[in-house]
Amino acid sequence: MISNAFREEWFSNPQKNLLAGLTTAFALVPECIAFALVAQLNPLMGLYGAFIICALTAIFGGRPGMISGAAGSMAVVIVALVVQHGVQYLLATVVLGGILMAAFGLLRLGKLIRMVPHPVMLGFVNGLAIIIAMAQLEHFREATPQGHQWLQGTPLGIMCGLVALTMAIVYLLPRVTRAVPPALVAILGVGLLGYSLHLPTRTLGDLAQMAGGLPALHIPTVPLTLETLRIILPYASLMALVGLLETLLTFNLTDDITNTRGQPNRECIALGAANIASGLFGGMGGCAMIGQTMINLSSGGRSRLSGLVAGVMILLFVLFLSPLIAHIPLAALVGVMFVVAQETFAWGSLRVLGKVPKQDAIVIVAVTVITVFTDLATAVLCGIVIAALSFAWQHALEMRAEVDDGAAGVRTYRPHGTLFFASAARFQELFALASDPARVVLDCRHLHMADHSAIAAMESLYERYEKAGKHLQVVHLSPRSQALLQRAGVDVAA
Repeated sequence: MISNAFREEWFSNPQKNLLAGLTTAFALVPECIAFALVAQLNPLMGLYGAFIICALTAIFGGRPGMISGAAGSMAVVIVALVVQHGVQYLLATVVLGGILMAAFGLLRLGKLIRMVPHPVMLGFVNGLAIIIAMAQLEHFREATPQGHQWLQGTPLGIMCGLVALTMAIVYLLPRVTRAVPPALVAILGVGLLGYSLHLPTRTLGDLAQMAGGLPALHIPTVPLTLETLRIILPYASLMALVGLLETLLTFNLTDDITNTRGQPNRECIALGAANIASGLFGGMGGCAMIGQTMINLSSGGRSRLSGLVAGVMILLFVLFLSPLIAHIPLAALVGVMFVVAQETFAWGSLRVLGKVPKQDAIVIVAVTVITVFTDLATAVLCGIVIAALSFAWQHALEMRAEVDDGAAGVRTYRPHGTLFFASAARFQELFALASDPARVVLDCRHLHMADHSAIAAMESLYERYEKAGKHLQVVHLSPRSQALLQRAGVDVAA
């Protein structure tokens, strides 16, 4: 008997999910072809990778509604490997990267995504929205004997007109009906218009040859030596890092949009298995794709069915339907992606820049800029480091102490706060060693010791009083702080 959870994951609103999957497939095709060309690969490798990764993560992943495929972040990582060592080393790298991704999930490390601060998430979303929009500008250029040049005259006018028409349909159709995804209507409508009027504009067929057969199992033909591992391991590690970061951040965003909670470790395992399969069947590596995920979600895709349909449709395009979709104008897909970029950008983050703490505003802007000009992994890691250092600095400033000279010849210090690497120096400054009486009491009931710097600070304080011929008595240490000091061999409780 089919459980309610299974029915909800697969068959909730099947018509809407089928149409959402079809819409997403149209948006996946040009992206995957473009990313394959960026990596200097056969476009079919991008399409095979998109089919395998999209379908397998939809079936086995931990986040229904999220779309994965042959991603641009992966293409940027592997292009140097392809140029220097060839396609077979790439396929071996994709397999090894998939193993690392799956290991990350098996070790249940997906929960680490909770450590990414919200300002970093906002910067990530804004940066990717800008990248999505900027990537579409390449379609306004054409190859000439003198190199790639911007479209001019009639071709530019037709391109801009079709893009504007597509965007208008996507924005206005929901006011008339929500029975069908507006992006699907826009793509098919503009496609029929361009074909019937024989408009001189670039189409999907101009990008590359999309017709092909079924992907075949092919073990990468590389030497099974330590030298091969030395070559592919750095690229595989970087692929795994970038893929997991983009997937888990998109995972969080999808959770927020759908107001549901997925399973991050299961998603990592499924993504790893999908990359292994892609490498073994001649496809590119991949991860979650925020643009296509946004298209799927905005089209009503919430179940696993939408992702599976998107993946299967890509295979059908390759096997049977390439002559039909080859006539779809690139302008239609560009218009849809411009709308996706606009909807992805967290416009509310601009309004709060002057209202949130300055350090959070810096993180939002920094992650956005770094994402655009470098890569996602660098941007997120920089954002986390900035946020962590800012938190440490602010937390260190909270270190203070109450001083009580109530008893004759005794001074009591009651520090408040957390003693750790950033507050250790401030902690030492709280004590007036020269003017303190012969007996000093350190009341630690409001002090929390966090790391080795706290141990070193406490040991140093005790030694300073001892050298000055004064007695420091430490009282009310928490059990955790006592255990921390005992493990380090520090005895200050006398």
